[in-house]
Amino acid sequence: MDLFLMTIQDEVLAMFRNEIPGYLDENWKETPLEFDSDLFETPGDDFEDALEKYQEIFKVDLTFVNWSHYFPWENTPLFTRLFKAKRKEVEKTRKPLTVRMFAESAAAGRWLYD
Repeated sequence: MDLFLMTIQDEVLAMFRNEIPGYLDENWKETPLEFDSDLFETPGDDFEDALEKYQEIFKVDLTFVNWSHYFPWENTPLFTRLFKAKRKEVEKTRKPLTVRMFAESAAAGRWLYD
């Protein structure tokens, strides 16, 4: 009897797909998350729920993750956000946050980035 054994990476991807709906492509068709999907555009509630579940299932502490690397607008002054040139400067500093990063961290048992 063949048993399908999921790797931890597969489990992380499945968990994120369950918690976060995919993205709409140019034809408005929903496409599921992949390992290299950037989670920047994920709706806040879905993302927060996914993070809670991730920590619970995979026992990776995300308390000390520097989220400003991935979401630089969170702590950016209003003045900076209002001016297009300043927004572009802030956007250049943003690092992608991918499902792969969470999968690799789950395999290691700790957050590997920042």
